[in-house]
Amino acid sequence: MSNPQQLGGSFTFPNTTITVHRMGYGAMQLSGPQIFGPPKDRPEAVRVLREAVAAGVNHNDTCDYYGPHITNQIIREALHPYPAGLTLVTKVGGRRGPKGSWHAATSPAELISAVHDNLRNLGLDALDIVNMRFFGEGHGPGDGPVEEQITTLAELQQQGLIRHLGVSNVISKQIQQARDLAPIVCVQNQYNLVHRHDDALIHELAAAGIAYVPFFPLGGFTPLQSATLSTVAAELNATPMQVALAWLLHRSPNILLIPGTSSVQHLRENLAAAQLNLSPKILARLNALD
Repeated sequence: MSNPQQLGGSFTFPNTTITVHRMGYGAMQLSGPQIFGPPKDRPEAVRVLREAVAAGVNHNDTCDYYGPHITNQIIREALHPYPAGLTLVTKVGGRRGPKGSWHAATSPAELISAVHDNLRNLGLDALDIVNMRFFGEGHGPGDGPVEEQITTLAELQQQGLIRHLGVSNVISKQIQQARDLAPIVCVQNQYNLVHRHDDALIHELAAAGIAYVPFFPLGGFTPLQSATLSTVAAELNATPMQVALAWLLHRSPNILLIPGTSSVQHLRENLAAAQLNLSPKILARLNALD
């Protein structure tokens, strides 16, 4: 499945030489339950990563506070030395408590430490893309300032430790503030078939050539459920989750997908979603779910 069209086509991050297939892979689920501790089946986690690359996936999203550290260590075990053309995108801005709780970690010292954690555990001298993850209410964005965090990462970029920057869990105002400080190549926010608060933002970013990468594209910890989605899936001889992924690929050409799984079979199902053709009538039915 190395043909880009079989993985949703291609996208080049703005003002970079990095081109990826639009159907990527998110490594969040490779660690243990609740994204904490070791996986139940580490060999299967390694197989999933290798299968994804063998299928042509060249956009792998990760984070060192998944586990923590464990997910990046599994990626290194499975794929290092990394194949040419594989883009690893990571994020900073969070940390885990001793029992798995999630906390913001956005001071300059914490961000510098997080970048070095990613470099060490991935076995890299420089990170392809680093998303600055901001924390708001629940999984949604806040509206606080971004200057200190983006400035800190931009300094690490100037030092050669980071190649490109992105932002995550942000609103339009914060994105513009970040772009005033450094080039931003991608935005990672919560978005899916029934959670479409970023509709206008996606158009805004598309006009600027910036990638939009939905997290929780299948609903995250609360999987998508809809009678219409199930009906459409049955008509297409597909699963509801495949239809939900295909809808995102049809939504806008700057949307890149990073669905996660710890199962080779589920990975294959996700990748196959890129080949689903949704007619205008089906798209209209799905669009009405909002």
